[in-house]
Amino acid sequence: MDKKLGAVLRLENGMEFRGYSFGYEHSCDGEVVFSTAMVGYPESLTDPSYSGQILCVTYPLIGNYGVPDEGVDEWGISKNFESDKIHVRGVVISDYSEKYSHWDAVKSLGDWLKEQKIPGIYGVDTREITKILRENGSMLGMIEIEGEPKSFPVPDPNLENQVAVVSCKEVIRYGHGDKKVVLVDCGVKHNILRCFIRRGVELIRVPWNYDFNTIDYDGLFISNGPGNPEFCDITVRHIQEAMTKGKPIFGICMGNQLLCKAGGAKTYKLKYGHRSHNQPVRMVGTNKCFITSQNHGFAVDNKTLGKDWEPLFINMNDDTNEGIRHKSMPFFSSQFHPEASSGPTDTEFLFDEFISKL
Repeated sequence: MDKKLGAVLRLENGMEFRGYSFGYEHSCDGEVVFSTAMVGYPESLTDPSYSGQILCVTYPLIGNYGVPDEGVDEWGISKNFESDKIHVRGVVISDYSEKYSHWDAVKSLGDWLKEQKIPGIYGVDTREITKILRENGSMLGMIEIEGEPKSFPVPDPNLENQVAVVSCKEVIRYGHGDKKVVLVDCGVKHNILRCFIRRGVELIRVPWNYDFNTIDYDGLFISNGPGNPEFCDITVRHIQEAMTKGKPIFGICMGNQLLCKAGGAKTYKLKYGHRSHNQPVRMVGTNKCFITSQNHGFAVDNKTLGKDWEPLFINMNDDTNEGIRHKSMPFFSSQFHPEASSGPTDTEFLFDEFISKL
């Protein structure tokens, strides 16, 4: 880099980490979280579930394979990203690789961040930051760029409806098929759309607060999304009405939390969340363990599940809920991401299981 502009990551507990700016030269604030994923930064940065957050990446070398083309397929879905823009508010990395090498790369990570007006900081000890977040929990913070001072307090994104920020604003249809699936968009990742289209269904994507019960459909899917599920009461009421019809329901991530709330259970905020590609989950009642991709800060409280519901998956690291199912109706969900992108695809069979119930 020709010029190194100073930057500092400040945490609400008073700790500071000084480094250098890359990307957009503008200060930002948000909830500071960490991910231990070793690859997949183009997918992670465009995941709507990171809305409102500053992402600290523990893997030390970032940017070495650049950023791929922004082309879309026949349905207008990005071929390489998980949405049409970057959703993190800022990026924290250890070693930024300005030079990149990959057959599909068209630009550097820094140039991409500049285009999307997302600030970044490098040259800081991201593993030390991660240790602090693990010990103290995710916390508010800011990336302060030299010459543009910023101070606490800053707004807490978990006190805002992040789902409303990232959800689509109108009904969008994809694919062709005999079966119709309504997809409630709480911040859906593009690979979820791809997984359904590949399986030959007509997909009807609706905003988070849309009354989809006015639509004729064969199955209901509730997507992933950012922030606190408590802001989605209207979605929960729509799900509760859908449950009376008995048609198959499948949820992922935020969809797991909203399905649980529709069934009368509660959610809570995790200390520092699960954001990685290597989270082991066990299917309850079996010895089957799957390695999963995850990105969430809230979880279902197993103790509050009603008598008609039971856990479907359990996290092997901390025993938290990783999915639920109804004991007699075709309703189930996963807290992890079977669509991956990026991460392991061990559990993509859950899409097939849902389709088989239609």
